[in-house]
Amino acid sequence: MSVKTKLYHQIHHLRPTTVAVNETPPWNGVLRGLAKKSLYADALSVYRQMLLSGDSPDAFTFPFTLKSCAALSLSKTGKQLHCHVVKTGCLLEPFVQTSLISMYCKLCLVDDGRKVFDENPQSRTLTVCYNALIAGYALNYRVNDAILLFREILKLAVEFGGITMLGFIPVCGIPGNLGLGMCIHCFCVKFGLDVDFSVGNCLLTMYLNCGEVGYARKLFNGMPEKGLITWNAMLNGYSQNGLANDVLELYREMESSGVSPDPVTLVGVLSSCAYLGAQSFGREIERRMKVCAFQSNLFLNNALINMYARCGNLVKARDIFDNLPIKSVVSWTAIIGGYGMHGQGEIAVGLYDSMIRTGVKPDRTVFVCVLSACSHAGLTDRGLDYFDSMERKYGLQPGPEHYSCMVDLLGRAGRLHEAQMFIETMCVKPDGGVWGALLGACKIHKNVEVAELAFERVIELEPTNIGYYVLMSNVYNDAGNYEGIIKVRSMMRERKLRKDPGCSYVEFKGRVHLFFAGDRSHPQTDGIYKVLDELETLLENAGGSRKIDRLNRNEELLNGLGVHSEKLAIAFSLLNTEQGSEIIVMKNLRICIECHLFIKLVSKVLYRQFIVRDATRFHHFSNGFCSCKDYW
Repeated sequence: MSVKTKLYHQIHHLRPTTVAVNETPPWNGVLRGLAKKSLYADALSVYRQMLLSGDSPDAFTFPFTLKSCAALSLSKTGKQLHCHVVKTGCLLEPFVQTSLISMYCKLCLVDDGRKVFDENPQSRTLTVCYNALIAGYALNYRVNDAILLFREILKLAVEFGGITMLGFIPVCGIPGNLGLGMCIHCFCVKFGLDVDFSVGNCLLTMYLNCGEVGYARKLFNGMPEKGLITWNAMLNGYSQNGLANDVLELYREMESSGVSPDPVTLVGVLSSCAYLGAQSFGREIERRMKVCAFQSNLFLNNALINMYARCGNLVKARDIFDNLPIKSVVSWTAIIGGYGMHGQGEIAVGLYDSMIRTGVKPDRTVFVCVLSACSHAGLTDRGLDYFDSMERKYGLQPGPEHYSCMVDLLGRAGRLHEAQMFIETMCVKPDGGVWGALLGACKIHKNVEVAELAFERVIELEPTNIGYYVLMSNVYNDAGNYEGIIKVRSMMRERKLRKDPGCSYVEFKGRVHLFFAGDRSHPQTDGIYKVLDELETLLENAGGSRKIDRLNRNEELLNGLGVHSEKLAIAFSLLNTEQGSEIIVMKNLRICIECHLFIKLVSKVLYRQFIVRDATRFHHFSNGFCSCKDYW
């Protein structure tokens, strides 16, 4: 028998006449059970039955009904309940009053909540009322009001504690309020509230949300008690701030401390494995799933599919997908996106068609994946049909991300003017991503005129996005227009912009090795550069060096950072792996023309296969060719 059925069974067997005068009516037990199980609509239905039966609510009835109104965003019903509170004389009950304040704040009617607080003189003697209103102000980002109310607590010497801080701290979790958050932290230390487990976790989350990872880690290290929530908060913070390697290291530390992970933990770790291409680590997590009996968890399996696909192992990703008993739209999105990233567009769109046949309704995210797959595979007409079906067939309004895919699709096919017209007739205002897609297509087809137009538009929208300056510089480079390159360089200097340093990851023997452009910090640096020298000699003998030299000038003019990170990662892998083994490299930026040519030539002279995942897709290099067909 379900929880809901049991509760209704209780309702039908209520005997109000048997309840003593001072006994809590049995309706309240039912309401409590429904609210606890988040069956809010049913709770309100039971409340109506109670009124129809002739029973009167008391102070223990209203907290559950008011909570239900807040959860269901029923402001009108909430105000009606407020009237019932007044009529039954329960307004002076502290828990009813705090429930009313909380309900109004959660319904974004903060001023009504403040009115409840002000109209009851005893509110200013009750900590719970102050806590409810401070939390309400924080929830609605009324920072100044929350501060003034807290000052009032101090002035009137009202008792406060950890719960007060828990309502206050979350509003500081944005960069602009970091200073206030640090003041509150000091206040907590002064009054000994920082030792409260929940307060410590809340402060930790605040620092992480503000991007202050260093402060957060210092706080984390000093916490006397670290529960699973604490570890998950720190892991999630590292992940949100792009510190995937730190996620893996912290997870190792968590395991060593004896704290068992939950599905939330493992999803976050798998996400970092996907980012770094740490497939061996991901396999460990898969084994851990079996130990913890999480192997049937759909969210974790979806994360596994994504991890293996992004680590270059489509076979394993597909195996997990095919064996899922239930496939959600997220499952389909993960596998479709995986094939799309690898340039296997035909399989990706075939999977999308299968998804539709199984009755799974597509969402906006899966359309981004399938349109991107069509773009990378040159399936222009299929992509146009899918885009047309979004609104016509599924009632989904395309967003800028979908228009970006379509501009990229048309642009890659050489239909640049059609792509330009597509932008000018969009139903939504084009963002930087849309104009950037056109600029990228111009780079592929060496169209300087349209590129200059797209560049002018995109830097109006995103003047500090360094990637667009690099793209425009590459267009000028392909056209032999070195004055244009210098012009872009001058714009970057005036705006104090620097190209983000490229970094590449290689997993070797269960450890992720990170390389930056021009890096000389690795313990095997001497051997790595020796391998690069030997490769240069081999390519020179094969006639490839002259081709590469012609491409180097643009990079020197742009940044002069030295040897690119993917070259260092490949040299490291060649130094440490056996002949014939496949080498997989992950890069944070789009691979440049020079490195792309370099890896093609190396794959030919060494008879080795390389897989490089850059910021947009996978490149499979073999025997002097790339799976992208020089079209990325």
